[in-house]
Amino acid sequence: MADQKRLAYSIIQFLHDQLQNGGLSPDAQESLEVAIQCLETAFGVSMEDQGLAVSQTLPEIFEAAAGKEPEHIRTNSEPVTPSEDDIAEAERLKTEGNEQMKAENFEAAVSFYGKAIELNPSNAVYFCNRAAAYSKLGNYAGAVRDCERAIGIDPNYSKAYGRMGLALSSLNKHTEAVVYYKKALELDPDNDTYKSNLKIAEQKMKETPSPTGGPGGFDLAGLLNNPGFMSMHVRDDFWGPQRHGSSGHQPLHE
Repeated sequence: MADQKRLAYSIIQFLHDQLQNGGLSPDAQESLEVAIQCLETAFGVSMEDQGLAVSQTLPEIFEAAAGKEPEHIRTNSEPVTPSEDDIAEAERLKTEGNEQMKAENFEAAVSFYGKAIELNPSNAVYFCNRAAAYSKLGNYAGAVRDCERAIGIDPNYSKAYGRMGLALSSLNKHTEAVVYYKKALELDPDNDTYKSNLKIAEQKMKETPSPTGGPGGFDLAGLLNNPGFMSMHVRDDFWGPQRHGSSGHQPLHE
């Protein structure tokens, strides 16, 4: 039943995305809203159940099944050298995404950052910015995935570790979040936000029972299977790192 709930959550997440980004007629939107309500009732899940999120969205799972590699896999396996025109256009798209973030049009921001990534997939900032937009939409699994990609591109990008910590904390993965906050602080030791978020995550880790048994148990297997964590061992964006429980943000950095 747990896997069924996760599947239902992914379907509901997809339908929500279609409501926000699909350009549907009013009748079609109403039909989707009814479908979402039916699924939520039938499976006892809702968009609040972030712990049910998986690492890939439903469209990405479908692309993989249909023989198309999802974007984040393509960019890992096929290095691209963008032209100067592509680099300039990607920067313009990123700037537009930043403006959409400031206006709290998070769906549009995701779209602009995604277009920037298509033109220049080797820029860690674009992935990190999109991770923040995903988090604002409650798509924390998507945020984790984009942070992993950003860290893979630039293992010294402190903001990617900080945003990974926020996303993991939102998924109640506080033990892993602590690891990423510590890495963020290692790279940016004077950052008070990282210090505050680390303390909160450590406290939550003590309070939350671990699936490995006992409060604060360390989920080593989950951590070692996380590509972003593994890349630790081997500027910038729009908002600075946010504090837990705060909707405020810092000014643009670029």
